[in-house]
Amino acid sequence: MRFFDPHIHMSSRTTDDYRAMADAGIRAIIEPAFWLGQPRTQVGSFIDYFASLVGWERFRASQFGITHFCAIGLNSKEANNEGLAREVLEVLPRFAFKEGVVAIGEIGFDEITPAEERAYRAQIQLALENDMVIMVHSPHRDKKRGILRSIDIAKEMKVPMSKFIMDHNNEETIDDTLESGAWAAFSIYPHTKMGTDRMVDLVLKYGPERLIVDSSADWGVSDPLSVPRTARRMLERGVSAEAVELCTWKNALDAYAQSGQIDVAALERSPVIDQRALWEDNSVLRGQDPRVDELVPN
Repeated sequence: MRFFDPHIHMSSRTTDDYRAMADAGIRAIIEPAFWLGQPRTQVGSFIDYFASLVGWERFRASQFGITHFCAIGLNSKEANNEGLAREVLEVLPRFAFKEGVVAIGEIGFDEITPAEERAYRAQIQLALENDMVIMVHSPHRDKKRGILRSIDIAKEMKVPMSKFIMDHNNEETIDDTLESGAWAAFSIYPHTKMGTDRMVDLVLKYGPERLIVDSSADWGVSDPLSVPRTARRMLERGVSAEAVELCTWKNALDAYAQSGQIDVAALERSPVIDQRALWEDNSVLRGQDPRVDELVPN
């Protein structure tokens, strides 16, 4: 099977993770902009970070046959530094419309503060003005209230809910998200978000429509292979192969292909890899023999 992990923070992961992901069948990923673990103190840090998402990470993934997309946004945690947040919001359009950017995100709430709401509304407005998909982060604490507030604001601002992906759902929030018409994404990130068997339980109960599985793997204790592992567990517990494909491949494609940035037919073809390529004079290899695939004529 092939897989799409539509929420993973590869800037925090190693090149070995890319290789393992490719071996496990992961064909495409989305890396949303997020918090790096400690506060950034100047807008230049964000500019360099956004540049890496549309540049180096896209290249690094391609060297293993993985197509890297990203979402660009000011994350909710850093929205509380309002002076810096205003500067970041001003530079977002420089990156939001670049090749490979499939959404504004991940945006939303952390502590559910007025500052977070102001940044959230500003970024929704940017998405609306440019007909973009929106990826929303739900808070780790008081999750249900955060999700309900996120959805209420989106509806108030007349966001098409077919272009609204609510992430980090759980058993407490799935009904609200699905009833809103949004896509319901689940991060398989044990102990803090969602476990594998809990995810299977939800698929068995609700069916696969509008459910999306991702890993949200980052600099914490997390698993970049969560999506294929969850797919395997679904099959073991009797979920049909068609339903597994929806949750771990097709639903995410359908949601984010609305950006116009995803060539679905290209993703369905076998990748052609040439590890002799360089990015800013850098290779992903350190003395290893490069993999060079032959281009098969059409």
